[in-house]
Amino acid sequence: MVVNKPTIMIYVREPDEDLLREVCAGIEEEGVLYQVQAHEGDLDSLAYEAAKESMLGSGIGIHGARLAMQMQRLPRGKNVFELDAPSFGQCRNLGANSARAVKKLPFKEISL
Repeated sequence: MVVNKPTIMIYVREPDEDLLREVCAGIEEEGVLYQVQAHEGDLDSLAYEAAKESMLGSGIGIHGARLAMQMQRLPRGKNVFELDAPSFGQCRNLGANSARAVKKLPFKEISL
């Protein structure tokens, strides 16, 4: 029997590994589990599908050096946050904000 744990899904396509590591660190700092999976598609599709598949309703898409955070009930393309070539701090805060959305806490500042 396979048991799915409540996790934030991160769907990636050719991700910048350093940026991915910072996103994951931000989620870990908030004490929430995550899962990374390789997928095909554009940034909006990655984020939308990740949120849709997450038991927590929060997903992140990473395509190269572009990142997007999405929530399950939002339409495709209406990302909560979208970053292009972000700093490490921005990536970490995006990850933390994905977890904070689940925990219903205020977001951290993204535009560092």
